[in-house]
Amino acid sequence: MIAITGANGQLGRLVINQLLEKVPAAQIVAVARNPETAADLRALGVNVRKGDYDDPTSLKEAFKGIDKLLLISAVVPGQRLRQHKAVIDAAREAGVKLIAYTSMLGADTSRSMLAGEHLATEKYLIASGIDYVLLRNGWYIENHTAALPIAAQHGTLIASSGSARFASASRADYAAAAVAVLTQVGHANKTYELAGDTAFTMDDLAAAASAKLGRTIVFRNLSPSEYGAALLAAGLPQMIVDVIVDADAVALKGDLDSSSRALSTLIGRPTTTLEEAVQTALAA
Repeated sequence: MIAITGANGQLGRLVINQLLEKVPAAQIVAVARNPETAADLRALGVNVRKGDYDDPTSLKEAFKGIDKLLLISAVVPGQRLRQHKAVIDAAREAGVKLIAYTSMLGADTSRSMLAGEHLATEKYLIASGIDYVLLRNGWYIENHTAALPIAAQHGTLIASSGSARFASASRADYAAAAVAVLTQVGHANKTYELAGDTAFTMDDLAAAASAKLGRTIVFRNLSPSEYGAALLAAGLPQMIVDVIVDADAVALKGDLDSSSRALSTLIGRPTTTLEEAVQTALAA
């Protein structure tokens, strides 16, 4: 049995949908804080169980009979490590044999505000004695393309990353990597630095959007404080704004670029291109 935590999240849903192409639905367990919102998965034959990162008892019940577990990292910075430890402890008590964890690119060297909790989780998982796979996911390309509909309205794409390069890939790409390590042999106790095949700058993103729209979208580089203020004015919560602005800052130091081809190797195909991601975002 394979269990996926955070099953109702964007990544969790993609993992389950791709798992359904590889294994019978009866062998998949969707672990969700609110199981009632996963009725569609249950209708497909997927087992849906309650599992709340803040409720260790629910996690112990959710992991009964599970052989492999995908621990999708929690959302709120400052709370993640405590929540991840609860998952790992419950999995160990339930006899889970392997945990794959969605960490972040270069967790042991990154200067990102998120890196500390990811690295601490990795160390805790390794020390648990459970076989592990560390999936160090790079930046999601959707984090950038989500801004394109607004950029298309105003003709301007904003950020504070200057000429920084992002070796980003799509959520579907990272989901495929998770499915690979959960359904194949030979991945236990390995660490994978996962990134897109071709890095891009915000100027590249603006150019790709311009080509798709048939009119010019320009990239305007802002200071971190200006960018943060613009994101807050757009209605984003402070927690998300802090993460986005910090990502641009560490990208300028090279922390979100990578020459690794581990992702395309794991999934057996090239990663999603910038042009493909732009087309998807603008079509939506």
